[in-house]
Amino acid sequence: MAAIRRDDTHGGPHAAALRVLALLLGVFLIFMGVAKFGWLMDGGILARQLQNWRDAAGPFSHWYLDTVALPGAPIFARLVPLGELAAGAALFLGFRVRIAATVALLMVINFHIASGVMFQYAYLTNGYGLPVLGGLLALAIGGRQLPFSVAR
Repeated sequence: MAAIRRDDTHGGPHAAALRVLALLLGVFLIFMGVAKFGWLMDGGILARQLQNWRDAAGPFSHWYLDTVALPGAPIFARLVPLGELAAGAALFLGFRVRIAATVALLMVINFHIASGVMFQYAYLTNGYGLPVLGGLLALAIGGRQLPFSVAR
């Protein structure tokens, strides 16, 4: 029978590292949500941004913008800032980290597809790209029972 180490029962350094990642991505998402406060009062801000992206979009992004993003812009203009603020706060506080990270990951992927940036070589060096996706994916997979969390 194998003995259970203290690190195994309390998460150890890996959980602490994920907790730091959750804190930092939480702050990032909170500030991204705050930057979109104007969308709550004027959904046209998002619609104009999406239209600008559509003008230069590749085939998949063009289809996505026409069928999902532009028709849903009035709703997304309200949901996205609130979603970023809620997910950011949850990550920062350590509350339901896996769910918050999954929701944030889906929002980020949607924006990266809509903007078309995901399909460009420069995406591989974009700080909003792989580092954010990788961090959110790591939290979505392993962000359970992290130290110094509200839910702990």
